[in-house]
Amino acid sequence: MKTLSVVKKDLEFNSGLSSLIEVLKNIAVSQYRILEQKIRAFEKFMLTIESFFEFIDFSQVDHPFLVDQAKPQAVVAITSDSGLLGGLNMQVVTKAVGELEKAPGQLIVIGERGKMYAAESGLPFIAFPGIVDEDRYGQAMQLRDYIMTKALKGSFGNLKVVYPHPLSFTVQRVEMVSFLPFSPALIEQPGQQTSGSVPKDILLESRLDDVIEYLVYLWIGQKFYDIFGLSRLAEFAARYVHLEESLHKLKEMDGKLKLQYFRIRHELIDRNMRELFSARLLYAS
Repeated sequence: MKTLSVVKKDLEFNSGLSSLIEVLKNIAVSQYRILEQKIRAFEKFMLTIESFFEFIDFSQVDHPFLVDQAKPQAVVAITSDSGLLGGLNMQVVTKAVGELEKAPGQLIVIGERGKMYAAESGLPFIAFPGIVDEDRYGQAMQLRDYIMTKALKGSFGNLKVVYPHPLSFTVQRVEMVSFLPFSPALIEQPGQQTSGSVPKDILLESRLDDVIEYLVYLWIGQKFYDIFGLSRLAEFAARYVHLEESLHKLKEMDGKLKLQYFRIRHELIDRNMRELFSARLLYAS
């Protein structure tokens, strides 16, 4: 059985650890709120890009980006390099690998932690560095350029992205979205319906294929940038949830230690009192 001094040290350690976890929780909340505001700032830019698609009659175009081709697929798995997120990273890679088991293709992993899980699957993969907030835009454009170059060369016909999506501050879900082949349905908002008619009096200086290719190029780049931000939001939220669970377990452990502390203390007091009375009786006789 632990001595009173050892239990007391354990209680002091738990108290300090609880304070540290509270600080880490507050940091995660602050990072989440700051990044959430930054992501919303680019919504207008995305809406502007998507509005150009309303002037295109996709039925008149036969571009590789629009046609479901009999070619391998590419699956991008976006993982985190931050700590305390092993379970979330594993879910992302598992979902991406499961998709490639249905149809062969190329696995592309974002993040060092994701590389470790991907290596365990035995599938060959291309790796990119983990997301860094200060260079998030540059990383998104680098991935976009790699994807577009490979797609134009015919290396793959379909593109899917698996990433952790923050449904709320306390709930995250691993989602998979399809980018290629591109269709107008990919940019429709929930409840939105297309008009079904395309203006006929539009003059295009460039070929329609080139216009679509450039618009898809911009759209995919911005989508990668947005998803990188959402993945980071999911990281902060998942870290907060993990810390909250750890704090709850720590409090339960602390409660048991306190009971143990008071039991040992009472036993010690009782023993001292018995020894004291025994001594008094001995001297009284």
